Amino acid sequence: MEEANKGTFPLDVVKNIFSNISSIHAFHSQFLLPDLEKRMGEWASTPRIGDILQKLTPFLKMYAEYVKNFDKAMELLKQWTDRSPPFKAIIQEIQSQEICGSLTLQHHMLEPVQRVPRYEMLLKDYLKKLPQNDPDRSDAEKSLEIIATAATHSNSAIRKSENLKKLMEIYEMLGEEEDIVHPSNEFIKEGHIMKLAARNTSTMDRYLYLFNNMLLYCVPKFSLGGPKYTVRTRIGIDGMKVRETSNEDHPHTFQVSAKRLSSSPGAFQETIDIFQQKNESFKNALKDVEEVSKAELGKRAPRWIRDNEVTMCMKCREPFNAITRRRHHCRACGYVVCWKCSDNKVHLEYDNHKMNKVCKDCYSMLTGEGVTEGRRKGILEIEAAQFTDSSIMCGFLQHSEKGGKLWQRVWCVIPEKECLVLYLYGAQQVTKTQQCGVP
Repeated sequence: MEEANKGTFPLDVVKNIFSNISSIHAFHSQFLLPDLEKRMGEWASTPRIGDILQKLTPFLKMYAEYVKNFDKAMELLKQWTDRSPPFKAIIQEIQSQEICGSLTLQHHMLEPVQRVPRYEMLLKDYLKKLPQNDPDRSDAEKSLEIIATAATHSNSAIRKSENLKKLMEIYEMLGEEEDIVHPSNEFIKEGHIMKLAARNTSTMDRYLYLFNNMLLYCVPKFSLGGPKYTVRTRIGIDGMKVRETSNEDHPHTFQVSAKRLSSSPGAFQETIDIFQQKNESFKNALKDVEEVSKAELGKRAPRWIRDNEVTMCMKCREPFNAITRRRHHCRACGYVVCWKCSDNKVHLEYDNHKMNKVCKDCYSMLTGEGVTEGRRKGILEIEAAQFTDSSIMCGFLQHSEKGGKLWQRVWCVIPEKECLVLYLYGAQQVTKTQQCGVP
């Protein structure tokens, strides 16, 4: 906080990372711990703790706020550690203190998340050993009911934290070049496979990382402490199919087809099924909406689609995340959209003609004006993301100008539905091509 007050980094960064941890600490140090210590001293005459816990467990709801912000806090901590040397130096100084026990700050920040599940386990164990007719049983059971509810949210956050940790490990294994560290990405499975060459049936060592939305097909590389794999192909789960094949020399073979490749068919098929179910639920959410007619638009309050019913923007279909693409509701139609699709405001009659945020389609209908999208993009300004998921091939290649000696790594895309053209980008996230040509 002292460094933030000096202007080294914004004060809001510290508040967003550590959330309400000071309130949680005050609750424990000033209320829960003193009451429990006092009761332990009186245990001979008053052998019970259920009454204390029942009185104080409602305050454990403070953990819900901390848990809710935990993913965002981890992401912010990583971002500022990567981009701000003063911030990184402060974190390293904190972690070097003896009281930290050589553990990372992320480890200590996980402790409050794990606290409530520990209370739940201890209270369950206490009730197992408590006689059925004990006077403390009723209070202890009521306390357990409240704590168990809070623990459900904490356990979810712990799983997300473990998943994020795994994503970071994979990110480092791939040389910190693949954009996979994202709250919406869930690690499923990994492992070695042997690729059979199509022409001579020779085998080649390969490695696969399977996520909820994609498969990374990797090639091992010689490494002395550096990255261990290079991503050869990134395959989207959407449209992926897995079928078993037969080979006399190599049992247990299978083939993955989609917009590309293959490992454990069971895990693949399960991931594909889950992806399709989520996509279907998104379509059903669209069908179940009690749409506001054009005549009623802005005159009648819409039924808002619940946040948990959709995982992607209902206009541009881009997946939501907690940092760069958060959920917003159109006040005219009730759809859940991203900020890019809700960056317009109009006066709504049902809300006393106050200015409200609406999606671009509702804005056009209510004002009769089209949303300015900018000039039409030229052929060399096509966004990489527009074609990556619907391409004949995409991936990194080494490129050099004709006759040149300098080679550079570029992201290449051959669109599936466009004419047969190879687009070259500086990176997968770049929105402007460097070159294009017939492959």
